[in-house]
Amino acid sequence: MTSSVLKPAAELASTNARRFPNESAEYRRARQALLVEEIELRRHIARVAELRRALPPGGEMTRTYEFTGESGAASLADLFGNKQTLINSYMFGPQREKPCPMCTSFMGTWEEKLPDIEQRVSFVFVARSPIARLIEAKKARGWTRHKVYSDASGDYTRDYVSKDDSDVPGYNVFTRQSGVIRHFWAGEMGAGTVDPGQDPRGAPDMDPLWTVLDTTREGRGADWYPKLSY
Repeated sequence: MTSSVLKPAAELASTNARRFPNESAEYRRARQALLVEEIELRRHIARVAELRRALPPGGEMTRTYEFTGESGAASLADLFGNKQTLINSYMFGPQREKPCPMCTSFMGTWEEKLPDIEQRVSFVFVARSPIARLIEAKKARGWTRHKVYSDASGDYTRDYVSKDDSDVPGYNVFTRQSGVIRHFWAGEMGAGTVDPGQDPRGAPDMDPLWTVLDTTREGRGADWYPKLSY
């Protein structure tokens, strides 16, 4: 994408002919100004994705990581299946009494999207809890598509999620080309990068829950999170 060939966002917004019953002139002026910003946001999201794809090669994986899955032992290389890209994520350490509500919210959405996602990449869920506990949590939510793996030794977690083996969020993407596995990208936004008045989060939001709430007057709120049950 080359920004120099794009029409100004205000010019694109001016073509919008949508109007709604009884809206005021003040509302329409504000809505048109917001539309300009929405167009710019869409373009910025595309620019960030382009920069991500253009990252230099990440660190080569020279260590073998072993996991326990529902069908037995598996290496990280096995988790790729027949794909060139592997995504893994899950925060559910043995010290946690119940699964993370935020991870559960993500996974609830991704459960239904896995058939689409897996057309292009492999997507699995690695956590520190024993495999029996991960399977139990999966069954409790009625999930059938998620592939869960236990990092029993913690070697992978300490290298790619938390060097202190803490129960923290981790979203990693790996690539495999000509048999060489490299780390491609990970979410690196956390408590140190948070803006005032916001909870720690990355961008773009991986869970459509927040995107939907951002379209409402109430917004996502400052002290609300999804729960495991209501």
